[in-house]
Amino acid sequence: MNPAETPIALGADHAGVALKDSLRAALEAAGHPVRDFGTHGDGSVDYPDFAHQVARAVTDGQAIFGVLVCGSGIGMSIAANRHPEIRAVVVHNTTEARLTRAHNNANIACFGARTVGAEVVLDSLSAFLSTPYEGGRHERRVSKINPGQEA
Repeated sequence: MNPAETPIALGADHAGVALKDSLRAALEAAGHPVRDFGTHGDGSVDYPDFAHQVARAVTDGQAIFGVLVCGSGIGMSIAANRHPEIRAVVVHNTTEARLTRAHNNANIACFGARTVGAEVVLDSLSAFLSTPYEGGRHERRVSKINPGQEA
């Protein structure tokens, strides 16, 4: 993980708070600035609230990437993808992390605290953050994700 000046936005629901806190510690230890939008406890909360905050931080330029954690990662990705310019993906391994950055220019990684182990998530996040978007042949396809905004 190469530190950057622009923060990484984090968010989680009650199922993902412990993993989010571990990711925050790893990111900070690697020198990344972090904006943690919560939640900060294990009381039941609604995942879309945190997905929307992280998505807005990324689209507004307050964060270069977002990281969302819930039980499966699926709900977070669905909610975050409601925002134009967001390409949120559920990541299960380093191969997916690399490909989704290189080919899809994903800007939010979503993880399932109940589906993927913490070490795999840490490795996958590192791959996600360090893989550049290849552009080129992928640009035409990525530009078609938001209808009406094609290049």
